[in-house]
Amino acid sequence: QVQLVESGGGLVQAGESLRLSCVASGRTFKWYSMGWFRQTPGKERDIVAAISQTGGVAHYADSVKGRFTISRDNAKNTVYLQMNALKPEDTAVYYCAAKFGASSTRTNDYTYWGRGTQVTVSS
Repeated sequence: QVQLVESGGGLVQAGESLRLSCVASGRTFKWYSMGWFRQTPGKERDIVAAISQTGGVAHYADSVKGRFTISRDNAKNTVYLQMNALKPEDTAVYYCAAKFGASSTRTNDYTYWGRGTQVTVSS
């Protein structure tokens, strides 16, 4: 089992920044690829960014490329999502997820999920 706890969400104005953190516990963190997903009411949970076990490979949704950065610190069992130039359409619940092995952008490939953190961007 892997337990994931997100933090860092909140209410910001358009153009501002937030950094989300997700702390993992329970298994060897470096074995797992990590992803950030987001979901709004009535819609599917979509990939935002994913990062490989070592952090050497990252993938981003087109809507966040150039604004968001995913990173990880394996010594701290933590994955981050730096979000800059936030837009109202970024408003969602953001979830951290883990999968054993190679990274993926597919929601169904992820085994472990956090409870989510709300990000609200006002215009």
